[in-house]
Order: sequence, then structure tokens, then C-alpha cells
Amino acid sequence: MSKPRKSTIEVQGAAITILSRKEQDFICLTDIARFKNPERSDDLVRNWLRNRNTVEFLGVWERLNNPAFNSVEFDGIRIQSGLNSFVLTPKQWIEKTGAIGIVSSAGRYGGTYAHKDIAFEFASWVSVEFRLYLIKEFQRLKDDENRRLSLAWNLNRTLSKLNYRIHTDAVKAHLIPPEVTPAQATIITPTKPTCSTWPCSARPRGNGATPIRNWKATCANTPPLSNCSCWPTSRA
Repeated sequence: MSKPRKSTIEVQGAAITILSRKEQDFICLTDIARFKNPERSDDLVRNWLRNRNTVEFLGVWERLNNPAFNSVEFDGIRIQSGLNSFVLTPKQWIEKTGAIGIVSSAGRYGGTYAHKDIAFEFASWVSVEFRLYLIKEFQRLKDDENRRLSLAWNLNRTLSKLNYRIHTDAVKAHLIPPEVTPAQATIITPTKPTCSTWPCSARPRGNGATPIRNWKATCANTPPLSNCSCWPTSRA
């Protein structure tokens, strides 16, 4: 399994981490929350999850993108959302519903990440202005990546063409002789006997003009007839 590729963009002075895995981009919600409240970034994410509109948005996204989404558990969460006693953490959301749009983990890439669609929604809740700058910088990152991939593809294509030309030139220079001798021509394109008496007396016959079926096997070990021009002189 390939490791996620980590990138960082700067949005209004805040460093935002992006993980690319399985051709999907996940943006760190913790980094976005730090822009608003550096000391209580986790609390900001949990407060966003408590919002009823947030829960409904996440439910719609999961139904569109996650066949294994637990709709029964989601309905229970949606009913309780918005109440003063309602509390929902990213891990609780993932464990109860089997959600894939939000990822929460510890370690090197630890933190709470969300698919870019969800991350942009969270950024809008934090700050509309911040969301617009985030989208702009994210798109700039994707454009740079596509440009580098295009350059790498063109370079590989050019190298392949050069290698092909080198190989063909080497074959012409070392494997194909400049001239073909008569002996080589005979090997490459053997000619049929030009004897006007073919089939001659060297070919045994059966009754009438019907050839013997096993003539080739019979004559394979038969010495050539010196007076038959149909037999090659080099035959042993």
C-alpha cells in the first residue's frame, strides 16, 4: 500500500497540510482550526461537528461517496444534533457511521483530516475569506503538480524516442551486413529447382503417375543421383 504524499500550502500566514492518498486529497482540519483559535483547535472541530447543518452535509456526502455508510446510525445522530447535550467527536463519527470523508489518527500524519469537499465546508464555517484563499492556494498546488507531471511525461517520451533510435541504429550498424553474398542470399531466399525434367526419375512413382506417399521419407537417406540436376550438389 502506497504511503500518503504530504504537501503544505500557506493560507493567510497559516501552514495547511494536505495528504494525497488513493488519488484523493485530504486537508488538515486541525491546521484550519489553528488559524481561528491556535489554543483550542480540537474544540473548534468538535463544535463544528455538533452543528445540525454540518451533520446533514456530512451525511449527504457519505451517501454519495461511501457505499458502506451506516445510514441507520446516521439517522440517530442527525436527530440528536443541535441539542445542548449533543457531543460528537471525529472518532465517534467515523466509528458509528463508517465514514470515509473524515480521518482522525495519531503519529507522523496525526490530526483530523477531511476530504477537500468537507474541508472547504469547514473553512467556510471558520471564515468565508479564509475559505476563498484556501481554495485559491489549493488550486495553485494542483496546477503545479499537473505541470510537473506533464513535464516528466514529455521527458520520458523524448527519452523513449532517443532510445528507440539508438537501438535501431545499433542493429543497422552491427547486425545487418552492408552487402549480402550469393551464399547468404541462397540461405535467405532458397530457389526452387529449375530442372526441366522435374519430377525426374529420382522421384519414385507408384502405379501410373501417382507419386508414392512416403517418397520424402524414403528418399531422405538415398544418395543423390549424379545425373539428376534436381538434387542439390551439396546434399550429403
